[in-house]
Amino acid sequence: MSKIAVTDHPIHSLLASRWSPCAFADRSVDPVELRSLFEAARWAPSSYNEQPWSYLVAVREDAEGFARLLSCLVEANRAWARHAPVLALGLTRERFSRNDKPNAAAQHDLGLAAGNLLVEASARGLSVHQMIGILPDRARALYRIPEHTRALTALAIGYLGAPERLPEGMRARDLMPRSRRPLREFVFAERYGEPSPLLED
Repeated sequence: MSKIAVTDHPIHSLLASRWSPCAFADRSVDPVELRSLFEAARWAPSSYNEQPWSYLVAVREDAEGFARLLSCLVEANRAWARHAPVLALGLTRERFSRNDKPNAAAQHDLGLAAGNLLVEASARGLSVHQMIGILPDRARALYRIPEHTRALTALAIGYLGAPERLPEGMRARDLMPRSRRPLREFVFAERYGEPSPLLED
């Protein structure tokens, strides 16, 4: 199933084709592919090159480890993410290792790492669905996450599956066209809320 974005301006095909499905195929992901996804995350930019991100990863072949990570998702996400072949938690260290001061860019930098990972996944024919719906306190207890490091997001990783396998409400979500706000609603110049002249033809 293709959901290529209908863009107002040209962008790279990997970005135009990337989206977040709930339906995943019953197919394992080779560890070689997964290593490349996390290698892409490794090379994301970060404030002071702090690289504050880390990941906890579980594959469905390891039933116990997979169930453990799945239990860190909210119930609504567990319902569909249990079919993904790979789950991960994205963590961020909230203080600089260099001076122990608060790192205001930590969440931003985890997002940059995730962006790299998503593009690499798209280039390899993989799909990723990110989730904010997690149970961070449960993750902290289960995985002994240290102080000043926080589980922030989860990722379901795998190959695109048939939406017919999903419950009706979720099936509609996977089948609906993609949409985004136009540039004029978030690219400003002289004053917040006023579109930049750069957007004029």
